[in-house]
Amino acid sequence: MIFVTSNQHKYDEISSIMQNVGFKVQWRKMKYQEIQADTTEEVSLDSATKLAPLIGKEFFLEDTGLYIAALNGFPGPYSSYVQDTIGNAGILRLIDDLSRTAFFLTVITFYDGTGFHQFSGRLDGSIAGEITGKGGFGYDPIFIPEGESQTLGQLPLSTKNSISHRRRAVTAFMEFLTESGHIDSTDD
Repeated sequence: MIFVTSNQHKYDEISSIMQNVGFKVQWRKMKYQEIQADTTEEVSLDSATKLAPLIGKEFFLEDTGLYIAALNGFPGPYSSYVQDTIGNAGILRLIDDLSRTAFFLTVITFYDGTGFHQFSGRLDGSIAGEITGKGGFGYDPIFIPEGESQTLGQLPLSTKNSISHRRRAVTAFMEFLTESGHIDSTDD
């Protein structure tokens, strides 16, 4: 199965999850233009729609947003841009005295050669008071999953991969692949 992303961390995380249960993942390292839209679902679907004619066979990609309740869901689908511009320190400044309730949402869009299918995974939690942990990437050092006392950046990768928003989206995707009879498409 081809996974399209320019992000090594996302590839490592998703391929580890999928390979642990027997799904082979081939990395197609590609940068592509993402639209700015109101939802993570729209961003993911638009990207897959644009890439389908270029790739010409089954593939999937994913988009993830961090949604902070006190900021009306911001940065949401703008998470990558916000991470690149103000980073984790900027997010902490924005919510300094506000509620820290937040969630991650990952949306996988799969192109099966004729149509598109989407799978979501959500991880509820809160924004930490400070940046902690060297693991993970992006917002991981400021996000504390519900039921945990440490950020995703502090948790061992195996723990993160067992509870993460990506894990939940990938699980739904793998169930679809199994139930629909899709086979590994890494053979060229």
